[in-house]
Amino acid sequence: MTTLADPVPGGRPGEVERATALGAELSLGGVHGIVLAYVDTAGVGRVKTIPTAALASAAAWGVGMSPVFDTFLANDHIVATEVLGSPDGDLRLYPDLDRLVALAGQPGWAWAPVDRVGQDGERHPGCSRTFLRRVVADAAREHGLAFKAGIEIEWSVGLDSAPPGEFVPAATGPAYGATRQVELSDYTADLLAACAAQGVDVDQVHPEYAPGQFEISVGALDPVAAADRSVLVRQTIRALARRHGLRVSFSPAVGAEGVGNGGHVHLSAWRDGTNLHAGGERRYGMTADAEAFAAGVLARLPALTAVTAPSPASYLRLKPSQWAGVFTAWGLETRECAVRLVRGTAGRRAEQANVEVKPVDLAANPYLALGCLIAAGLDGLASGAVLPEETDGDPARRTSILRCWPIEVCAVFRNTMIK
Repeated sequence: MTTLADPVPGGRPGEVERATALGAELSLGGVHGIVLAYVDTAGVGRVKTIPTAALASAAAWGVGMSPVFDTFLANDHIVATEVLGSPDGDLRLYPDLDRLVALAGQPGWAWAPVDRVGQDGERHPGCSRTFLRRVVADAAREHGLAFKAGIEIEWSVGLDSAPPGEFVPAATGPAYGATRQVELSDYTADLLAACAAQGVDVDQVHPEYAPGQFEISVGALDPVAAADRSVLVRQTIRALARRHGLRVSFSPAVGAEGVGNGGHVHLSAWRDGTNLHAGGERRYGMTADAEAFAAGVLARLPALTAVTAPSPASYLRLKPSQWAGVFTAWGLETRECAVRLVRGTAGRRAEQANVEVKPVDLAANPYLALGCLIAAGLDGLASGAVLPEETDGDPARRTSILRCWPIEVCAVFRNTMIK
């Protein structure tokens, strides 16, 4: 469980001593540097690195970083707002020691997510990790709720020998085909070994639908830790690919046509150790609170996609009849609906039942995405929202269902990108 406390200049009680011991342990294991990682508003991973011997100082006083990155675009162009985007000011990056891990895919390096704090010790309003942590803390205090979350990671594997700007799939064969698994057997085996060494429990890793595409599903954690894990696993996938002479892309759309890479989010709400999505009296075993939570997410999806599907490439992925969840509808394990109730296997539903949100991709900042999804669900809970009639089958083939936000928006973006 990730701590819900904000960093404190000088370190929380015992933290500097702990950092000193951890730094010494890492050094004995051959680790020379630590990657301090966060994700900016554009969904881009940003880092600073420190020598292992500097971990205790970083835990006490942080490491300097400009706040201007909150207004960086994905292409590193800078925009400005009334409060952000100038060359003024400074922040401190404080590593979360609970999430510190030696990188199996990058020998000699360790990794830790950071919270960003102002020079005065106050939390930085642009820190998405702090935002998610506070949403989770508010839900616990006001509603007695805890959450488990998981983020699926889909990525495309190409040949590093391909010309710059071109994607050449590194594996052949059909979707979910055994051929792909064989051709990239060494790479995926190393990925499983690296995840195990880093304490990441993997549910499955397999070839996906698009050329050269794979997916990894990892165990659910509290939302902050789940977002951390998403960043860590992507760092590992990318690092191992380089060592195997491969190139990877997490872009929602590697090309203008075909199926893109998703980052579907799985969420379950818990109270007093009980999963609210199973064993209830509402449809398919949902409790009233679980249904209201899912209804709140569904009702806010048109706005939520600004966070969960934030790039132009996102709308090349969001196409009907490709399991991308482009209709504002829900269903029982219906892959064309934006919100999918996953009941789990009979006998394990109390542990497995959850809500999957499908119009999410890896261009999103995972901390912002999870925080906003939970906030929308809590809004539904507060208002006692009820889910509408469920949808089954492919909504694109039914004239009676409302065609919603992504259809028109996707067409605009696709036409713009293709031109």
